[in-house]
Amino acid sequence: MKLIVGIGGVTNGGKTTLTNSLLKALPNCCVIHQDDFFKPQDQIAVGEDGFKQWDVLESLDMEAMLGTVRAWLSSPQKFARAHGVSIRPDAADTDILILDGFLLYSYRPMVDLYSRRYFLTVPYEECKWRRSTRNYTVPDPPGLFDGHVWPMYQKYRREMEADGVEVVYLDGMKSREELFHQVLQDIQNSLLNRSQASAPTPAHPARPQGPGLGGGHRAARPPASQPDTV
Repeated sequence: MKLIVGIGGVTNGGKTTLTNSLLKALPNCCVIHQDDFFKPQDQIAVGEDGFKQWDVLESLDMEAMLGTVRAWLSSPQKFARAHGVSIRPDAADTDILILDGFLLYSYRPMVDLYSRRYFLTVPYEECKWRRSTRNYTVPDPPGLFDGHVWPMYQKYRREMEADGVEVVYLDGMKSREELFHQVLQDIQNSLLNRSQASAPTPAHPARPQGPGLGGGHRAARPPASQPDTV
């Protein structure tokens, strides 16, 4: 069985940390990071807010990401081996793909591919503080968080909710261990439910066929007017 799990949500919400923990715990599990699909810097537009538009869907090559997901769908175990993932013999019929990113549920062609969608949230102040402690390849210019990053997060979240995309919200203020165990148990339950749903229904044993019980026919009675013979 194939399972595609989305670990999405706010920037610096703990998505990659959670993803890496799940990757180690789940069998035959591969990962695709949305951040690997950013377009080159010279292709990122400058918006009306004066900032490079890194936190919009157009900054990502989502067609390329979708193509990578389809490559996994067509041959999960071949994809796994190509990415250094060993196939566990005790779970050879289970293939899991985790997608990690901040705009996972805003690209329509991928929304329905997910088996489970998780969405990490943290409050504004916590998110801003975490962002300030990170070192990015392209450093944040002054005012980027308030002027672009947070407004875009709010915009895409509103759109996701307005579109009725069903997600499991996760509190990013919880400990790493608590989040990991919560999501791991949920995924394991999902795998178990799928396994039970796909199991063949046991055949009912055939009824014993005795005199007068086969084919729904009753045993013939002797005619009432016929006397018993000795």
